[in-house]
Amino acid sequence: MYAVGVDVSNGKSTVTVLKSKREAVIPAFDVTHTTEGLAALVEKLSALDGEVRIVMEHTGRYYESIAAALHNAGFYVSAVNPLLIKGYNGNTLTDKADAKKIARYALDNWDELRQYTPMDNIRYELKTLNRQFQLASKNRTACSNNLVALMEQSYPGVRSLFDSPVRADGSQKWVDFADTFWHVDCVAKLSLKVFTERYRKWCKRHGYNFSEGKAAEIHGKAKTLFPLVPKTDVAKLMVREAVIQLNTVSRAVEVFRAQMNSLASQLPEYEAVMGMTGVGPSVGPQLMAEIGDLRRFEHQKPLVAFAGTDPGRNDSGVKESNSGRSSKRGSPYLRKTLFVIMSVLIQLRPADDPVYQFLDKKRSEGKPYYVYMTAGGTKFLRIYYGRVRDCLKEKGPWDKPAEDTANSD
Repeated sequence: MYAVGVDVSNGKSTVTVLKSKREAVIPAFDVTHTTEGLAALVEKLSALDGEVRIVMEHTGRYYESIAAALHNAGFYVSAVNPLLIKGYNGNTLTDKADAKKIARYALDNWDELRQYTPMDNIRYELKTLNRQFQLASKNRTACSNNLVALMEQSYPGVRSLFDSPVRADGSQKWVDFADTFWHVDCVAKLSLKVFTERYRKWCKRHGYNFSEGKAAEIHGKAKTLFPLVPKTDVAKLMVREAVIQLNTVSRAVEVFRAQMNSLASQLPEYEAVMGMTGVGPSVGPQLMAEIGDLRRFEHQKPLVAFAGTDPGRNDSGVKESNSGRSSKRGSPYLRKTLFVIMSVLIQLRPADDPVYQFLDKKRSEGKPYYVYMTAGGTKFLRIYYGRVRDCLKEKGPWDKPAEDTANSD
């Protein structure tokens, strides 16, 4: 048997092949993540006479190209958590030494290695979309805060005038209003009759409901406001450019949100996930994107560890800690999604939901905020695992992860 250790980095990897811990069949060499480089690696490994198992660290997205190429060539590939490699047989300082260390790990854990299977095309696209969604959401918050800061100088409190939700195209009523009535004098200097007519036409143009009482409320409040900046072309330019920026990124957020839900609905566990309390068409796809194919987790504990909500250990001598701070070694995106779900449960207060019951119990015991939120997230993941596992078992073999559809005809 041949153990192939691959130390992955950006754009290239260092590979070595061991037949035993001391016998290097192929000394360490570098492979570029190009078509030619990966084809040459496949050819070299195919020349080995015997069973070959390839092990690499599960590092970010760098490993995916070489793992997929070797998997598609018919090799047994295993992507291992970097923490397992780091804690194995001391530390190393060079790529060649790292590759040799990984190959030795493969020899020692030959029978326990789990085979890598690339996520199918839908899951891959869903995860990539979620990362873009998270970035766009962060940018929307920044753009929104920027517009609020500008409007506080020209039209204080304009955002509080409307409480309409964000529409499917990303537009918001207060933002559209700020684009047209960008300074308080755009309202206060008009008579009530003239403003009411302009407001009516504005509502019709943008597709909002018109209320004469609302127009009177806006006009009356504008009369009491004192802007910090005068009504100038410069102030108008800054506000309208800020509106354009916010509308652009807000539209991107809603496009990503809708597309994620469309992709997620094609996955077999969609109905099971969406049936869980606190999960909706926005949070559900995010959850599915970050967890991926549940069949890559043998049981609940690896899933909890992947999320980083598992308690860390701090044992020393006779001291044995039963709990501690969460490890936070897993996906920060998944932890963020879990916190959103816990916040929804706290707002909804579903008395018959086991996760909320557990969450509420921890709160009543006086546990700190992050403690009961993390504990609730862990509870949710355990229930998620059970429900999705049962769902997938009904629709196909549990022990066989989904094949990569990106290469199917």
